[in-house]
Amino acid sequence: MSRAWTLVSRPKGSPTMENFALRETPDQPLNDGEIRVANSFFSVDPYMRPRMDEEEDSYIAPFALNAPMTGAAVGRVVETRSDRFKVGDRVSHFLGWRDSATLRAEDALSLPDGDLKDESFLDVLGAIGMTAYFGLFDVAEAKPGDVVFVSAAAGAVGSLVVQIAKLRGMTVIASAGGTEKCDFVRALGADHVIDYKTPGSFEDKLRQAAPDGLDVYFDNVGGEQLDAAMGIANRDARFAICGMIGMYNSDAPIGFSNLFRVISKRLQIRGFINSDFMARRDECLAQMGYWVSKGLIQSRYTTFEGLENGPEAFFSLFSGGNTGKALVHLGA
Repeated sequence: MSRAWTLVSRPKGSPTMENFALRETPDQPLNDGEIRVANSFFSVDPYMRPRMDEEEDSYIAPFALNAPMTGAAVGRVVETRSDRFKVGDRVSHFLGWRDSATLRAEDALSLPDGDLKDESFLDVLGAIGMTAYFGLFDVAEAKPGDVVFVSAAAGAVGSLVVQIAKLRGMTVIASAGGTEKCDFVRALGADHVIDYKTPGSFEDKLRQAAPDGLDVYFDNVGGEQLDAAMGIANRDARFAICGMIGMYNSDAPIGFSNLFRVISKRLQIRGFINSDFMARRDECLAQMGYWVSKGLIQSRYTTFEGLENGPEAFFSLFSGGNTGKALVHLGA
């Protein structure tokens, strides 16, 4: 018997427990080429909120109602009918939000054994690391000496961007919400940290932190912070648009008072997702793995214990209840 979270209704605004149900399904015998994985961790991420809407015109299909939800997960093979894996192998896959997963072997990725924790493969050595690495270096074309602004810098992606930008000789301006998160981002090496929760114009705060303007903006938030970045950007500044967590739970139209600067400052604004760079995954993992092995990158996790707390872990992304990567630990 396995248990999985399902979406039973589409949220209007912020999701609530009424939108979810935890359901049991009997385990079926494996078909040829399949494996069964006992999940140890699964990831909750901001991009999952738009998947709860009916919008079809997106880079990933919306969650189907009354069907198990999906997302990145790590675990161990407990049963196999494939030559690709043996019992005990550690793998990652995309059937999270459940305690065990049955899938085709080709849909799982083999992970090395050793000292690296399972959590790392859902963070710095997984899609989060790829998002930070390729977003900064390929999409934003960041280079030593650039002034880089990172929003949601205490989050999973933002905290990595802060660190790798500093490793490559950039000046980092970061935003986070609240004293504890701002202190965390300072400890990561950010040169200036803005608490977006304090009163006053965010653009004024950003201008004070970056008096010579911005060369790069790594956007995880959208809304006011994106508008402020356009307002003080230097000519030919590059914007990597990774996420817009500040806008996911609202249907209200967003206006940008500084949008005209896209022309006057010749801004380059490019949205992306990590899978755009999947063919270069090994390049990213080699570099990130080296930094991790040398203690040059640190990760912080907000871990929720037990499958039952999956929705609460997800809600924390929007309430400010997580620092670093939010994960659900299943104990496998």
